[in-house]
Amino acid sequence: MRHRRFYLTASLALASSALLAGCSGGDTASVEDKSADYGFNAEGLPIVDETLTLTFGGTKSALAPDYSGMELVKQWEKDTNVAITWENLPEQVYAEKKNLMLASEELPDVLYNTGLTDAEIVQNGSNGTLLPLEDLIAEHAPTFSKILEDRPDIRAAITASDGHIYSLPSIEELGILQYPNFLYINKAWLDALDLPMPKTIDEYREALEAFATQDPNGNGEADEIPLSFRTDSFCANPHDLIAALGGQPENNDHRIVRDGKVEFTANTDGYKAGVEALAGWYADGLIDPESFSQDDVAYLSKGKSTTPTLGSFFWWELKEMVGEDRVDDYEMVGILEGVNGEKLASVANNQEISRGAMAITRANEYPAATMRWADRLYDPVMSAQASWGPIGVTLEEDENGVLVQIPAKAGESEGERRQQVAPGGPKIATAEHFETVVAPEPRAKERQDLVTEFHAPFKANEAYPPVLLSNEELEQVSFAVTDINSVVKEKFASWITNGTVAQEWDGYVSQLQTMGVDDVTATYQQAYDRFQQGGK
Repeated sequence: MRHRRFYLTASLALASSALLAGCSGGDTASVEDKSADYGFNAEGLPIVDETLTLTFGGTKSALAPDYSGMELVKQWEKDTNVAITWENLPEQVYAEKKNLMLASEELPDVLYNTGLTDAEIVQNGSNGTLLPLEDLIAEHAPTFSKILEDRPDIRAAITASDGHIYSLPSIEELGILQYPNFLYINKAWLDALDLPMPKTIDEYREALEAFATQDPNGNGEADEIPLSFRTDSFCANPHDLIAALGGQPENNDHRIVRDGKVEFTANTDGYKAGVEALAGWYADGLIDPESFSQDDVAYLSKGKSTTPTLGSFFWWELKEMVGEDRVDDYEMVGILEGVNGEKLASVANNQEISRGAMAITRANEYPAATMRWADRLYDPVMSAQASWGPIGVTLEEDENGVLVQIPAKAGESEGERRQQVAPGGPKIATAEHFETVVAPEPRAKERQDLVTEFHAPFKANEAYPPVLLSNEELEQVSFAVTDINSVVKEKFASWITNGTVAQEWDGYVSQLQTMGVDDVTATYQQAYDRFQQGGK
C-alpha cells in the first residue's frame, strides 16, 4: 500500500497550494491545502491574514458551555485569526453519533477532544478519514516537534505501527494515576479498641476482626462493615491486598511489566493465594458482601451513613467517601507488609499520555494553518490555561512566577469551575512544568504527597506503557481481552464469596489458555517491544 504523504512547497506563504495524498484499501483521495488563500504566515501571529473559519467536533463536559463563549477561546481567535465553529457534544451524546459521523461526508475539519478509542484512531487513520500528521508537525509545529525530539516516549505513544501519527496528545504528568487505590481505615475505631495502626497484613486482618466483633461504633448492633471495596472500578480495587496476601502485583487489566517482560497476572500461584486468603476473610465476615455488586452511588453512601458503620475501604479521595465531618476519623493505611515480608505497591496502567486530544480530518482544506493553530497550545503556559482556565480567571502568578490556582468562590468546586472555563485539547504539563510553570491543583498536590510517602517507594511493577496497537494487533486481542477479563472478574467474585478457588483453579487456567491468554500476552509483548524502539 502506498501510504499518504504530505507534500508542501518550500514556502506556503508564496505557494498557492500543497497536496495531501492518501490511500485506503486502494481508494485514493487528495486534499489540496488552501491555507495560502487566506494569507498563511509560516511564523508569528496572526496565523492567517484573513479570517479562516474551521469546524471543530468532538466531546465536551456536560457542564461546559459552548466553547465559543469561553474567554480563552475568544482570545485564541483574536490572536490567530482562525475562527472556530464548535460542534462539541457531551460525551454520551457524541458517542451515539460518532460512528455515523466518521462514516459520512459531514465530517468537521477537526476532532477536538476526539472521544476516539485507539482502535478508532488506527482504523480511521488507515482508511483516510484522519490525516497523517507527522510531516505537518515537522513543517508547522516547532513547539511540538521539540517535545517529540526531547521525549521519544511521547512520539512512540502517538505513532501507529504504519509509522504515521494520526492524533495529537494531551499530557499531564502528575504521577498519581498509577496508584489509584488508596486504602483508608477508621482510626477512631482503632483508638476506641486500643489497636495500633496496622503495618502488616496480619495486623490489618486483626483490626478488621475487631471491627466485626467488638462493636466499635458503640450502638450495640452488629452493623459494622469491616472492609468494603468495588471490583473493576477505577479506584476502589483491593489489588494491593492481593499483592500482600499472595505476592502478585495486580491491576484492572491483569497486565503488568517487570524487567521488560509483559505478564498476565490472574493465572499465577500468587494470585490464587491472594484470592484464597480473601475468601477466608469473607467467610469470617470481614468483607462487605456488596463489594462485588455495588455501584459508586451505593458505595459512597456507606461512608456517610447516619451511624458510622464503615471500618476500612479503598477510594481515590477520603473526603469524597466519608464527608467533611468524618475525615478526621480516618487515616491512610498505605502499603502493608505482606506474608512474604515485602511491601508491594501494585501499579495500574492508567496513562498520563492521552492520544485523542485532536485530529485533522480529510474534510479539512487548511491542514497547515490548523497545525500551526494546534502547536500554540503546546506552549506550557498556554497548556496550563487550556487545562485549568485563563490567567486572571482561575490562575495567577505567585512570587516565583509559577501559575497557581485562584481559590474558587464559595459553593463552587475547582473541578466544576475548570469545566466552565477550560476547553482542554492538545496540551502538555510535564513533571518539570509542574515545578516551574504551573503548580498542581491543591487536591492533586495532596495526592502527589500521599503517593510519594505511601506508595511510590514500594513500586512492585512497571505500568504497561501507552502503546498504540496496530489494526492486526487490535484484531488479535480486542475480543479475547474482553472475554478473558469478564471471566476473571466473575471468578474473582465467586471464589471469594463461595470459597471454591482450589476446586476450580485448574479448570480456570485451562479455560484462559483456550481463550488465548498466552497469545494475547505475546501480542502485547510484541507491541511493547516496538514501543521501546520508538514506535517503529
